[in-house]
Amino acid sequence: MSGCFNSINELASRSTFFDPFCGSGTIPIEAALIGQNIAPGFNRDFASESWPWIGDKVWEDARNEAEDLAKYDQRLQITGTDIDHRMIEVSKENAIEAGLGDLITFKQMQVSDITTKDQYGVLVGNPPYGERLGERKEVEKMYREMGKAFATLDTWSFYILTSYEQFEEVYGRKATKKRKLFNGFIRTDLYQYWGPRPPRV
Repeated sequence: MSGCFNSINELASRSTFFDPFCGSGTIPIEAALIGQNIAPGFNRDFASESWPWIGDKVWEDARNEAEDLAKYDQRLQITGTDIDHRMIEVSKENAIEAGLGDLITFKQMQVSDITTKDQYGVLVGNPPYGERLGERKEVEKMYREMGKAFATLDTWSFYILTSYEQFEEVYGRKATKKRKLFNGFIRTDLYQYWGPRPPRV
């Protein structure tokens, strides 16, 4: 997740975060963890905790250190949306289970309806790829709508992960940087559109 940002501090400096294809809520939940500097696996147990050669004190010290480094008072505004109302309910349940239910807002919305007055935000999206032949035109239409909707957010940074090779052409804007990744066996690209840096307070 941290690889999605131009710098690891971008989420902290851009306290508004948006995922328009949130699905089960993974990206907004990870964003909340990063934004508050909460260690991965903070609320789970590990098999290595039973290894006698590590010792209980090592684990206790590690957990205490992670707790001390967490920034629970860090102000964040994180929103996840999805066109499927069923996934919104799943996202809410997952956020509550992770102890982050009060930090993230989930709501049903089409990507073309996205609008905000917030400035200097971060948007990360993993939209449908259109791998199936019958979905291609529908996905291209959605990418065009994304380009129009996001064009009004001229101070924001955008990070879009897709396997659609003509994404920039259909979206209507060339990425600041493109990074090759793999989603399982599917070759994907992370299209990065860097916005201006927020003014220093």
